[in-house]
Amino acid sequence: MALQISATNPEHPALLLELPWDVPLEEWPEEYLVPLPRGISRHVVRYARAGDEVIAVKELAERPALREYELLRDLDRLGIPAVDPLAVVTGRTDRDGAPLEPVLVTRHLRGSQPYRSMFETTMRPATMHRLMDALAVLLVRLHLAGFAWGDCSLSNTLFRRDAGAYAAYLVDAETGDLHPRLSPGQREYDLDLARVNISGELLDLEASGALHPSVDPVEFGHEICTRYAGLWQELTRTSVYPAGKYHYIERRIRRLNDLGFDVAEMQIEHSSNGDTVTFVPKVVDAGHHQRQLLRLTGLDAEENQARRLLNDLESWMATQDDYAPGDPLAARPEVLAHRWVRDVFRPTVRAVPLELRGTMDPAEIYHELLEHRWYLSEQAQHDIGLDTAVEDYIAHVLPKARATLEPTTPD
Repeated sequence: MALQISATNPEHPALLLELPWDVPLEEWPEEYLVPLPRGISRHVVRYARAGDEVIAVKELAERPALREYELLRDLDRLGIPAVDPLAVVTGRTDRDGAPLEPVLVTRHLRGSQPYRSMFETTMRPATMHRLMDALAVLLVRLHLAGFAWGDCSLSNTLFRRDAGAYAAYLVDAETGDLHPRLSPGQREYDLDLARVNISGELLDLEASGALHPSVDPVEFGHEICTRYAGLWQELTRTSVYPAGKYHYIERRIRRLNDLGFDVAEMQIEHSSNGDTVTFVPKVVDAGHHQRQLLRLTGLDAEENQARRLLNDLESWMATQDDYAPGDPLAARPEVLAHRWVRDVFRPTVRAVPLELRGTMDPAEIYHELLEHRWYLSEQAQHDIGLDTAVEDYIAHVLPKARATLEPTTPD
């Protein structure tokens, strides 16, 4: 049987032709290989260079190779974070004509490392918790798409930090199944496999002395289930709000924040019954919101202030007719952010008289106004709007704040 390279992109076979397909993958010469960390695998896996690309090559039987290739393509179409499938190579034989196993070729995710290799660095528990949060996000997104992984582990997941965001990527779909929808039993089974696999690998790392002494492998395995359950509940429960009750959206964002997650994207769909809101969560590094707010708006704020302002910006953008995430013809976030600063942020801050601001900077004033708006809206059970919040804040909050700060004169 002649060598065959099956790929959807015509450029990929040309990149792969120079590789030594007549040599068992385990025996490939060093000149072709790239020394990158790998997780534990039941198959032989190697990183190699093909032109300007770094690729991952995995030997396995033809049927599972083709099946995994198609599953990875499906995940790509669904927008799920996973490695990019390039090709399946079949018809391999050695120099004596003996058959060799086919291989699945995927593109190496630049700047990524297997979760297992990250945990081998004796990182701090706080960072480990962020990594597990990112893994919980990945599992939730897979299950929402109807994908049962069947083999979630530290070795089968890649980690990458991009612009302060923590993200987990699926790297092995061999045992996965794609369904129109997963039942609760399918999700629970997949989650239980993840718990067992993660605890097992952490126990292995503990035995080797690579795990932080404060980390309990069994408890940490249970944590993925706890984080998943909270996130799943918050993302999947009914989210239809009556017109004018936009403070309900703020309440949802706050609950996600309290769980330790931030909102990467928010979509509001208008219907006859109300406004349906969809959230896409993410896990971020310290200082991420400060950097993002500064990049988008030029506003320099403290981290908590920046998160609050970004939430307001995201909510406002979702109500704009020319906001469509992923649409290249829609207004860019930077353009919308500039419009928000000009039409919302600055007029709101300017409505507070200079003599009443004290030492508060504009970002802090706006943050305080958003908090006051949230408080009043919760009391009224409808969104009161910024103008009403500003009026009430000036009339009732600022005078008390100034009275507290002003020095008292001794008798």
